[in-house]
Amino acid sequence: MSIWGRILDGVAELSWGGLFGLPDAPPPSDGPKRPAGSKQVGFTIAVIALGAKMAIADGRVTQAEIRAFHEVFKAPPEERANVEYFFNLARRSTTGAETYARQAAKLLDGDKAVLEDLLGALFHIARADGRFDPSEDLYLHRIAQIFGFDEAEYRRIRAFYVGAGEQAEIEDDPWLILGLEPGAEPEHIKQHWRWLVRQNHPDLAMGRGLPQEFVSIATAKLARINAAYQQLIGPHSKELA
Repeated sequence: MSIWGRILDGVAELSWGGLFGLPDAPPPSDGPKRPAGSKQVGFTIAVIALGAKMAIADGRVTQAEIRAFHEVFKAPPEERANVEYFFNLARRSTTGAETYARQAAKLLDGDKAVLEDLLGALFHIARADGRFDPSEDLYLHRIAQIFGFDEAEYRRIRAFYVGAGEQAEIEDDPWLILGLEPGAEPEHIKQHWRWLVRQNHPDLAMGRGLPQEFVSIATAKLARINAAYQQLIGPHSKELA
């Protein structure tokens, strides 16, 4: 069974039914046990729930945001209704986004690399309608705090995903995108860029157990890293040859 077909079972296995207004399955008689593959399924459920809350953060759900959600998760046709069912349950649920975020962070054992990928998916949905509303920024900032990211880390992550616009003077800053202090030595820039490329290579998305669709998000992120590096290193290219 595909990960999409396991969403309903996963909600029961993880005792997350209450988050969606559904009954929870009774705990196993031999005590709590994390089912095999629950991390990947739980991640998928968390993105569905947080994506639904992301879509209504600015008070309206647009078709562009719904399309963006399906761009992140290209479920097979026979499973799409299942995904939409939980998306709509989460969108209408009285459960706050913070609760979903805490459950996701707990399930993912505080793995910041995976949690950052999760934030990336939410940024993709937020930007789908061509604008980044302050209410969406506030929502994502709050989720990032629950995931354990501080203010500087959030600004760096936001820089990867928010394109030119009202905040272009901040988000297009190559120092911020690379997470470096302005004026760093060219050799240090190069070393740090190489480390970022290794840490953010799209192949790692699959290695982290994430759905195939996250490769496209990782690819876009890596392109932004490379563009920032070229912007900084251009004047020093001969020195580093």
